[in-house]
Amino acid sequence: MARQNAVFTAETFRFFRELSQNNRKEWMDANRERYRAHVVEPFRVLLDRLGPVVLRLNPHFDISGRTGTNFSRINRDTRFARDKSPYRTQMYLLFSDERAQDDASAAPGAGDGQLYVGLATDAVTAGFRIYGDRKSWLGRMVAPRAAEQGRWLERQARRLRRKYESYWYSMEKGEWKQNRGWPVQPEEWKRIRGWIVRRKMKPAAATRADFPGEVARIFRELLPLYRFTSSADWKP
Repeated sequence: MARQNAVFTAETFRFFRELSQNNRKEWMDANRERYRAHVVEPFRVLLDRLGPVVLRLNPHFDISGRTGTNFSRINRDTRFARDKSPYRTQMYLLFSDERAQDDASAAPGAGDGQLYVGLATDAVTAGFRIYGDRKSWLGRMVAPRAAEQGRWLERQARRLRRKYESYWYSMEKGEWKQNRGWPVQPEEWKRIRGWIVRRKMKPAAATRADFPGEVARIFRELLPLYRFTSSADWKP
């Protein structure tokens, strides 16, 4: 990837910090142009720079640039959320297979896995994630596969654990519970509702010119996990 100017600046993180302190519609309306200039437009630049990279990883990755497909929504759905603040103080750029359809019985986005990069008030993360329930792709296809491929998962853990953190979610008494570590045991995969493998970086990482290249390297390293969880014809 050719060297270019930095995509993000300190203003992106300043916007998120100030939003966290003024999370109300009146403030957002007054700062809408800042949001477009320092969040929306840089994320679109990042999509443009990463698009050719991810298409080489999977020619069916969706790079259409739609909100809800490539970009997370900043508006929070507060109908069923404990947090009633109207806006999220982070944004994600997501890549998933355009052929995958969300499972109607699961939450939105609970189809195949995703490669992603996200910025928040005080951190940058990039990695792989997949969510679902017992009736979703994760429960129907991935969990049985994982129960048979413990050794393959252990090899991936050994390969990646020094550079990446892994955690997974289970449902305990109707509440989401975060479990640290690499899910490699069949008993864990019977309970799994989400799996995230990511690298966490300081905000300064996103303001460097080589940030898109660093994200591309992360995506290439984690591609085997994406294929394991998202390809119906995967083979070890």
